[in-house]
Amino acid sequence: METLNISIWVLGFLVVLALVFDFMNGFHDSANSIATVVSTGVLKPQNAVAMAAFFNFIAIFVVSMKVAQTIGKGTIDPQIVDHYVIFGALVGAITWNVITWYYGIPSSSSHALIGGLVGAAVAKSGTGALIAAGLLKTVAFIVVAPLLGFVLGSTIMLAVSWIFVKSTPRKVDVWFRRLQLVSAAGYSLGHGGNDAQKTMGIIWMLLIAAGVTSPTDALPPMWVIISCYAAIAFGTLFGGWRIVKTMGQKITKLKPVGGFCAETGGAMTLLMASFFGIPVSTTHTITGAIVGVGASQKASAVRWGLAGNIVMAWVVTIPASAFMAAVAWWIGTKIM
Repeated sequence: METLNISIWVLGFLVVLALVFDFMNGFHDSANSIATVVSTGVLKPQNAVAMAAFFNFIAIFVVSMKVAQTIGKGTIDPQIVDHYVIFGALVGAITWNVITWYYGIPSSSSHALIGGLVGAAVAKSGTGALIAAGLLKTVAFIVVAPLLGFVLGSTIMLAVSWIFVKSTPRKVDVWFRRLQLVSAAGYSLGHGGNDAQKTMGIIWMLLIAAGVTSPTDALPPMWVIISCYAAIAFGTLFGGWRIVKTMGQKITKLKPVGGFCAETGGAMTLLMASFFGIPVSTTHTITGAIVGVGASQKASAVRWGLAGNIVMAWVVTIPASAFMAAVAWWIGTKIM
């Protein structure tokens, strides 16, 4: 792989831009981690985001780096990666995140980044620059992740209903107010572990292209790992409040027991995906789990029209961010 001649200023700018995306990822997706625990009244918003941010960062010690390897080496041909491609991918993803945050749409930061990479790579070198295996795995999980979240969320809800069938509603509420603290922490751990590594993979890709690190290295440099986990944790701490209400109450009304089941199903999905190195959407996962919990009680408990609108946002995310990234790539070639 030919080493690019990138100035230290451009390299530094792109690393900072990647960390800005990582911060926005946490900011945009904080609703996924805290919506259920806030909406059920178990935690106040300030306490919820502090807990979520803490477990986002703690994931550095728990989750393997396989997702970073998938993003860094398994989505687009490393041979075509340059500062223009990275710039286009990040600007496209950031732009789409800002638009969806402003309108309170729970879209996927993960797929915005994937779409950004695809758009910038295709703008430079055509479709031959794409690595089909890695992208197909990611695209497949647009469907698999919410379905798995749905199945696990509904199954756990049904199991809990059978286990506590003779308990009073008050007793169940007391128990699951405590247990929801555990499930929310587990979900935030899975969120940090999967999402921080996506930005990590982008920076790693850039450093390899610039000759700063070797393509044969098994992991990105430690400073990249720490800064990416710190950035997403700080983003979560500041919180994307516009999306919390949509996720926590508009799709279906949640009680602590339902919040626990949705978060547990979502956490299991995220941690399994991270174990296999699959970059999944935390938004898709928790939405599927919330819908599963609502549907396990009765189908009419779910506002299917709103859920359908959210799914449409999922479908649009990759092509929309890809288009924006292609435009940003062209602009980058003129100004950088």
